[in-house]
This record gives sequence, structure tokens and C-alpha cells, in this order.
Amino acid sequence: MASTPKPRVKIPKTAKAGEVIVLKTLISHEMESGQRKDKDGNVIPRKIINKFTCEFNGQPVFSCDLDPAISANPYFEFSAKVSESGTFKLTWIDDDGSVYTDEQKIEVS
Repeated sequence: MASTPKPRVKIPKTAKAGEVIVLKTLISHEMESGQRKDKDGNVIPRKIINKFTCEFNGQPVFSCDLDPAISANPYFEFSAKVSESGTFKLTWIDDDGSVYTDEQKIEVS
């Protein structure tokens, strides 16, 4: 991969207590399955994001395991009910052990 994967995250900055908000995220990643070959016939090594998690104030909100069939640049959209101000922590784990994180604060009134 030519560059470090960069996550993009869209979470509202504010919400009302008890409101259900939508979280959106996309990470730029080739998601190489390990089944393709380069122009010389050599297998291109597998390199995928294999796990994604989201926590709010340390509590799990959403998680999933990814397989080689997932397309490049995986996108997730999911909902969460917020009752207090806090921080969402999103984590992507790569096959090679690399971990990419992003944190977003939300103010609840």
C-alpha cells in the first residue's frame, strides 16, 4: 500500500439526551484479498482491515469482523442512542497488526 489508511468519520457535534444519532465512517484502504496476481503472475499478499469497533465512553456500540470479500475503502453507517456527553472511539485493525483510531466528542444537552 502506498500510504497509511486514513479514516473519515462523521458524527454530530451535539445531540439531545436520548436522541438516536447516525454515525458514518469510511477508511481509505485497498483491502487486498490475497487472491489476485500482479502483472508478473505473483500472488499479491492479503492485506485487509479485519475488525472494526466503535465505543462510546468505553462501552461497546458496534463491532464487526471483515473478510476478504469486503470491497476497498469500507464504509459503515450505524445508529447509537446517546444519553450523556462523551467520546466515540472508532478502531480499525489491519491484518499486519496496524491499528487506526479516531475519536470524536459529542455534547449532549
